[in-house]
Amino acid sequence: MTTNFLWGSATASYQCEGAWNEDGRVPSLWDTYLHDNHLENGDIASDHYHRFKEDIQLMKEGGHNTYRFSLSWPRLITDLAGTINPKGVDFYHRLIDECLANGIEPFITIFHWDLPDYLEQRGGWLSKETIEAYVTLCDLVFKEYGQKVKYWTTFNEPRYYVFSGYFIGNYPPGVHNPQQTISASYNMMLANAEAVKRFKALAMPGEIGIVHSYGPIYGVDDRPETRQAMRDADNYYNNWILDTAILGEIPQDMLAKLAGQGFDLSFILPEELKTIKQNTVDFVGLNYYARVLIAPYETGETILAINNSGASGQGSSKVVVREWFEQVWDHANSEFTPWDTEIYPQGLYEGILMAHKKYGVPIYITENGVGAYEDVSGEVINDQFRIDFLNDHIDAIKRSMADGADVRGYYVWSTMDLYSWKNGSEKRYGLVALDFDQDRQRKPKASYYWYKAVCQSNGETIEATRQYRQDYFSMLTIINEETNEKERDEDVFS
Repeated sequence: MTTNFLWGSATASYQCEGAWNEDGRVPSLWDTYLHDNHLENGDIASDHYHRFKEDIQLMKEGGHNTYRFSLSWPRLITDLAGTINPKGVDFYHRLIDECLANGIEPFITIFHWDLPDYLEQRGGWLSKETIEAYVTLCDLVFKEYGQKVKYWTTFNEPRYYVFSGYFIGNYPPGVHNPQQTISASYNMMLANAEAVKRFKALAMPGEIGIVHSYGPIYGVDDRPETRQAMRDADNYYNNWILDTAILGEIPQDMLAKLAGQGFDLSFILPEELKTIKQNTVDFVGLNYYARVLIAPYETGETILAINNSGASGQGSSKVVVREWFEQVWDHANSEFTPWDTEIYPQGLYEGILMAHKKYGVPIYITENGVGAYEDVSGEVINDQFRIDFLNDHIDAIKRSMADGADVRGYYVWSTMDLYSWKNGSEKRYGLVALDFDQDRQRKPKASYYWYKAVCQSNGETIEATRQYRQDYFSMLTIINEETNEKERDEDVFS
């Protein structure tokens, strides 16, 4: 690893901040959707809004030198007229300043899904009015925080956001409309270019990129029809974000296929394509959780079934895009989480090299982690499965760098347990445990101490494991002294 490699963890505003109606914040589309449907919500979440100093201290003590977080749009701008909320602006000044005071580099995502509901009621990302409002937000945050922040990203996972909201329909606004999916996707990528344009016009001192939900494409075999399905799937999952943001080019074969299927593309204007071409990102953030295994489409209608229910729905995911491809899950030969997420570190190694070869821009792994049901009631939280997962994926990054990839940072998802969208708070990702029933008490897991040693050793995992054991047993000694228990449970490392 390079000496200036960024080691940190990541959160998102709606998933961790809470304080949903405090200090001038207005509702987001998620607030409205979850409240109206009487679903578990992020009203309090991890209470990061009130406890960010405690959380940043834990990051510092955990060896982090960077923190990736997002800005809450409805906390900053409260209406269609663009009214700025000074308390919201001040909150992020305090958060950024606290990071810098503790030697932690802020890595900011401008939009991580919490669109103000006042914009959603006007059409959301189907409306170009939202693009204008987004540029106004960018202008505000660049001017407010631009002298403190070096790393900016325009969007977190625009593909996942749009497809979940407009195509699969399992996230707000909860519709299944392919034409709207195409329109919203285009508008977000145009907004990305407009944000980059504004960033450059202001001559900001830092760098600006985009964060993508990266699914490296694999085929079930090497038949010509499988290779074509893989290309269509790559356009669907990756290329319309990465090609557009990095190269300034929407994949032409994808547009031709959509037009051939009768979709209306007349909203794509030549002057907008010029803006996209001229305003490309400086780097890319890749969020990696799993590869995507593809088989050729055979017959039938589009099926978009995603497992948001954990173990009770394991094996229920099914994705068929009519006349494009079928995604398959090889449960017989791979390991999966209860949410049908394959654990496949080799996909990160190969995916990084794919992206490096194709795009040649700096890469940050902006999310990587594993969600699980966990019992966090005890004094000791042994999440050895998470340590194994992170170790194997960090090793994949190191191997990709040894083979020439320009990777500059790694962020564990997530800093602490948080609200995991439709999966609720039972799906835990954090290095730090939260008791959601007892005043959000923070409690570092075994993985926190292991990752601390990884950060401090700059990715030397053998030394990291040795140091982690020492730190972890020191913690156990303190716990045992406090509870008058003298024995250590050596089995936590078995």
